[in-house]
Amino acid sequence: MKILVSGSHGLVGKALVRSLTGDGHEVIRLVRGEHALGSPEVGWQPQQGRIDVEHLEGIHAVVHLAGENIASGRWSAEKKKAIRESRVKGTALLSNALAQLSRPPSVFLSASAIGYYGDRGDESLTEKSAPGKDFLSSVCVEWEAATRPAVEKGIRTIYTRFGIILDPNEGALGKMLPPFRMGVGGRVGDGKQWMSWIALDDVVNGLKFLIEDELVQGPVNFVAPEPVRNTEFTATLGRILKRPTFFPIPAFGARLAFGEMADALLLSSQKVEPSVLEDKGFMFTWPTLEPALRHLIHE
Repeated sequence: MKILVSGSHGLVGKALVRSLTGDGHEVIRLVRGEHALGSPEVGWQPQQGRIDVEHLEGIHAVVHLAGENIASGRWSAEKKKAIRESRVKGTALLSNALAQLSRPPSVFLSASAIGYYGDRGDESLTEKSAPGKDFLSSVCVEWEAATRPAVEKGIRTIYTRFGIILDPNEGALGKMLPPFRMGVGGRVGDGKQWMSWIALDDVVNGLKFLIEDELVQGPVNFVAPEPVRNTEFTATLGRILKRPTFFPIPAFGARLAFGEMADALLLSSQKVEPSVLEDKGFMFTWPTLEPALRHLIHE
């Protein structure tokens, strides 16, 4: 199968490309710049609205993961604009390009996030739950809506609403490990907020599962079946590392350090269920937190 992947140098993209290639698929990377003759890449310039449409013919599946990193730096007005535009403009450009093809792909997996739901306390959230009302919620709503041309073309379109993806080298866990290993880790705020997490292995396997399943479309929550509160996550990580977790970050301290991003990424509570994946029979390799963390950090 010939599969196009955008964001191929990100956390998920790197792991997915490695796995797909290992399975014998032909992976085409969607990269910024121009298409090089004979290269397994397709060029695009999303800010300028340009993409090499002619080189998309014959692709069987598309996994669109590209987007501005939301956790790099404070959310200035300029940063928030980049977060929104990198997702909405890029997705609209790619979606329109796919809709123009005489032989469009059979499936289009477009990244989204559980930020769609906003801060919801103890409410259990499924793919049928309404969106929230904060900045990330509005971005996710527009991000998913930008796939409309592909949907109207009849391409099976899936919105992969990613939770907190656990990997020891990058992402949230990668940033948490150094202070926790030094014994200065702790809960964030009151620690009661729900964390809906998923191991990177299960993200990759879930994406491949959805490429193969010809019936799934629409939103799909990419989270493990057992979300945990921040206090439980903190205690579990400390127990595995054999380190104390007596250094909480108060809510005001998180806001002072990270601004608006603290409320969206550190203090918000989202208790999300992977209803679609479970209903379709997807088997999580790491459904519970402690075995997942032990596997990831080899402790």
